[in-house]
Amino acid sequence: MSSPTAPRPGLAALTGELGLLYGGDYNPEQWPRHVWDEDVALMQAAGVNLVTVGVFSWATLEPRPGEHDLGWLDDVLDLLHAGGIAVDLATPTASPPPWLGLRWPETLAVTPDGVRLSHGSRNHFCPSSPVYRERALDIARVLVERYAAHPAVRMWHVGNEYGQVCSCDLCAAGFRAWLERRYGTVAELNRAWGTTFWSQRYDDWSEVVPPRAAPYLINPTQVLDHRRFASDQLLALYVEQRDLVRTHAPQTPVTTNFMGFHHATDYWRWAPEVDVVADDTYGDPADPESRVLQSLSHDLMRSLRGGEPWLLMEQAVSAVNWRPHNVPKSPRQARLDSLRAVARGADGSCYFQWRASTFGAERFHSALVPHAGPDTRLHRAVRAHGAELRSLARLAGTRVEARTALVFDWSSWWAAEERAQPSDRLRVLPQVLAYYRALLRAGVAVDVVHPGGDLAGYDLVVAPQLYLVDEDDARNLRGVVERGGVLVLGPFSGVADRDGHVRTGRFPVPFADLVGASGEEFCPLPDDGVRVTSAELGDFTGTVWGERLRLDGGEALATFAGADLDGCPAVVRHRTTGSAPAASAAGSSGTARSGETWYVATLPPRAVLDDVLARAARAAGVEGVVPGGGPLPEGVEAVRRGDVLVLLNTSTVAHELALAGAHHDLLSGTDTTGTVRLEAEDAVALIERTS
Repeated sequence: MSSPTAPRPGLAALTGELGLLYGGDYNPEQWPRHVWDEDVALMQAAGVNLVTVGVFSWATLEPRPGEHDLGWLDDVLDLLHAGGIAVDLATPTASPPPWLGLRWPETLAVTPDGVRLSHGSRNHFCPSSPVYRERALDIARVLVERYAAHPAVRMWHVGNEYGQVCSCDLCAAGFRAWLERRYGTVAELNRAWGTTFWSQRYDDWSEVVPPRAAPYLINPTQVLDHRRFASDQLLALYVEQRDLVRTHAPQTPVTTNFMGFHHATDYWRWAPEVDVVADDTYGDPADPESRVLQSLSHDLMRSLRGGEPWLLMEQAVSAVNWRPHNVPKSPRQARLDSLRAVARGADGSCYFQWRASTFGAERFHSALVPHAGPDTRLHRAVRAHGAELRSLARLAGTRVEARTALVFDWSSWWAAEERAQPSDRLRVLPQVLAYYRALLRAGVAVDVVHPGGDLAGYDLVVAPQLYLVDEDDARNLRGVVERGGVLVLGPFSGVADRDGHVRTGRFPVPFADLVGASGEEFCPLPDDGVRVTSAELGDFTGTVWGERLRLDGGEALATFAGADLDGCPAVVRHRTTGSAPAASAAGSSGTARSGETWYVATLPPRAVLDDVLARAARAAGVEGVVPGGGPLPEGVEAVRRGDVLVLLNTSTVAHELALAGAHHDLLSGTDTTGTVRLEAEDAVALIERTS
C-alpha cells in the first residue's frame, strides 16, 4: 500500500485550467461514428469539460484473448481533445468479456452458497483468480502504454465501483494468508475468534474457510474478519493497476469511484491509496430524507482525505432504472443535488451518463442527452447548469472548515449489525443519519472522522453508534473530554473490542467514568416504546432501545417512566474538569475548561435529539454557519466553503434568512442587503460585498 512519498497529483491542475469539472460517463462504443461529432458539439455547448471513457469496454478493446482493437479509442480521444474536453480514461476491468469466464471458469466468482456466477451481467469476476488478475493487468498495460502521453488523458479511472465478494477456494486461500498476516499463529486466531465456543477450535490454517452456507449462526468474528479481508482484497486489485499506471504516467492522478456508505468497502483504508476521492451518489427524489444521506455522504468524501476537494463522479440527472418505481428528478432537484456536492467540497459534478443507451440493462437510466435528444427540458437544464458551474469557479480548491466531528467506522458498522444481537432494529446508518440531521438542521459544519483520527481541531465530537472500538481509539475519544471538549455518545456504544468480544463490566466500559453513568443490561423496547420524562427536554417516548443505567456522578436529563426501566436514566450529561484547553473554542484563553459527555440511551424523537445536539454544540462553543443561531427552516441547508456561503432550499415553499451586511449571489448575479430570500427549490451562493 501507500508509503510516505512526495505529494501525489490531485485535481488542482485540472481545476486550475478548467474550473469546476462537469461531465459524465461517455460510452461512444454504443454509437455509430457520426454521433460522436454531435456529442462533442453538444458537450461544448453544455460546458462539459471532463468525460470518463472506457469503463465497460473490455470486450470491445480485446474481442479475443490477446487481440486488441484500439483504433476507435484513438479516434475518440483525438476528437475529445480537439474539442477541449479532458478525459478520465478507465481500465475496463470491472466487467470481463465472456471469453474470460468461458476459457477460465475459475475467474468467475462463487457465492457463499457455492454457486459459480456466469457472464451476462457485470462485476462477475473472482478477485483472487490469478488468471483474472493477469488479464486485467494486461489490458490495463496495453491502455496505459498507448495513452499515458495522450494530451486528452488527464486522469485515470481504475475499475469501477469495487464491491465484489467471492467465496471460492482461491479466495479461501487468500483469506487464510490475510489471517496469518494479521494474527501470526493459529493459537492467536483461536483466541481472537473465540473458537472454544461450539467446538470451533482450529489446529491448522488449512482448516479455515470463508463464511459459507451453514445450518445456523456463523462465528461473528469470522464474519467480521472476512469483511475486512474482502475490502482489503479488492483494494489490492486497485493498487496493482494503480501502480502500473503510475509507472507510465507519474504526474496524472489515479482514482476509482467510491459509493458513499458502501457496506462492503472500508473507505478509511482505501482513501490513502487514491489520488482523488471520487464518489457515486444516487439520491432518491421520491424520498424527502434522501438529501440528508446525500449531504452526509458528501461530507464523508471530503473528510476521507482530510478536507481535500473531491469529485462527484456519478449521479443521475433524472430517473434511475434500478429502483422498483423510478420517480424522475425535476431540473430543480437535479440542480440542487449538484450544488449540494459542490458546496460540500466537490470540485466537479459528473453524471452517469452522457447519452442515454438504447439497449442493455440501463436503457431507461437518465442521461444528459435523453432519448428524445437535445431539444428537451432536461438538456436545456444541463446547458444552463454548466454555465452556473462556470460562475462558481472561485470555489475550486477551497475547503469547508468544521469544528464538529461525526465518528464513523466500517468495522464497528459490520460488527454491530451481525446476527444474534439484542435487536436488529438498532441499525447503524439510520442512527448516524439521525444525529447528523440534527447538526444539519442547526447549520453546523461537520467532518466525518475515524475514531482513531486526528480530533485535535474539533470541539464537538459525536459518535452516534460506536459499538466496536479498540483501546487506542477509545483513548483518542476520551482525549476530547480531557482537553475540555464535548463528546456525545449514542446507545450501544463501546460494547465490543477490536475482535468483536463483549467487554466485561458496566457499560460503556471505555467511557463509563466520562459518562457519569453505567449500565448492566440492554433492553430493547416494546413496539409502542416507553414514556420518558424530562424537565429540560420535555416528555417524550423512547423507541426501539433502552438501557438499564445507574448514575455515577452524572446528571439525568431524561428518565424512563414506566415498564421495567422505570426510574432509569435515558439521557445523561456529565461535566468533568479538563486538563488542557479546548481545541479552538471561541474565547479560549489557554486555561483548562470543563469537558462534557452526553450519553443518549434510547432513540428519542427528532425534536428531542435536535435539542440534545443543540445544547451540546452550545457547550462546545460551536455555532452554525448562518449567524444568529437557531435552527434553519425545514429543508434549508447552509454550507460555507471558502468565502462563499451556499444556501440550498430543498423545500417547496420560500424562506427568508436574516444575514448581516451586503452580499452578492454568484449564481444569479444579484446583490442583496440584510434578508436573503430563498425561493422554493432554489439556491444562492453568497459572497460578502465590501463596498
